[in-house]
Amino acid sequence: MGRAWSVTRVAASPQWFQWEPEFPSVSVVTVDAPLLVLGSRQRDDVVVPDARSDIVVARRRSGGGAVLLEPGRVVWVDVAVPASHPLWDPDVSRAFHWLGEVWSRAIGRGARAHTGPLVRTASSDLVCFAGLGPGEVTIDGRKVVGISQRRSRGGALFQCAALIQWDPSRLATMLGIDPAPLANVATGLAPATAAEVEAAFLAALDG
Repeated sequence: MGRAWSVTRVAASPQWFQWEPEFPSVSVVTVDAPLLVLGSRQRDDVVVPDARSDIVVARRRSGGGAVLLEPGRVVWVDVAVPASHPLWDPDVSRAFHWLGEVWSRAIGRGARAHTGPLVRTASSDLVCFAGLGPGEVTIDGRKVVGISQRRSRGGALFQCAALIQWDPSRLATMLGIDPAPLANVATGLAPATAAEVEAAFLAALDG
């Protein structure tokens, strides 16, 4: 993109996911302990009561399904684009496309950004990686990067989750659903590490 971005590193916490972004900016979120991040429109009771004593629950300001953040298993990056920025797009769906292309370049391996409409499944309202939205990235048809968006007068906040490892069993238990249908909807980038994926994304963003 050849444009300068202000990049910061922040610790994942319930408070962080309610932040008001600075435009333009990139925030790489460090995950030191498991954290379940719900979409802005998900009800609190999607998490089964027994699971709440075992996991910290946060709510992000963008939509979509739940994402389980665990150290080394997911890379979370927030990208805030002001309405005055050359990458801003007034079309809500098309606005994701450029970011999906950046992730695809960063990942390689034949990764592709989805440019079609939202693809829903029986579990996609609950689980981010069970559906496929504009700009989200797949490898061999399996989702590897989820992207959600929140728009305001100031611009758009894109919240990205890139999988290093995918094992839906723990997340499914927290949500009280069968993990079997989730087994092949997504894939991880291992043996690449979280640090390697972060570095590749930032390089592709500035490339």
